[in-house]
Amino acid sequence: MQKAGAPPFVLNMNQYATKKTAAEGMLDVALFLANITHMKTVIEQGAGYRYYAAVLTLISFSLALQIIAGVLIVIIARRDLNVEANHKRLNSLNNRLTALVFIIFVTNLLICTMGMERTGLFRMHF
Repeated sequence: MQKAGAPPFVLNMNQYATKKTAAEGMLDVALFLANITHMKTVIEQGAGYRYYAAVLTLISFSLALQIIAGVLIVIIARRDLNVEANHKRLNSLNNRLTALVFIIFVTNLLICTMGMERTGLFRMHF
């Protein structure tokens, strides 16, 4: 409930969109780091791994798409949503980003279906 005499709450769409884009960027960074870790594990397993070339190719493709998505996120975050002239461009960029994120999702789904082989204990580094 609002207090008597308090001004009505006004949602700042630009601030909301910036926070949403920042959260999306943090998720993109988390996925990026997970893919790098996965790539390191596959490389350590070596070419004897059944899907070695396919997984490395898919991870590399996913990483490249994530970099492009990150650039789009920065471009979107820098635009002012309150300026009506930006609405059409921001909508287009947001739709492209959504499609790109879906392609990244499908690529990472394929990577996960190929799994990782465990060759025993982890190597100890001293």
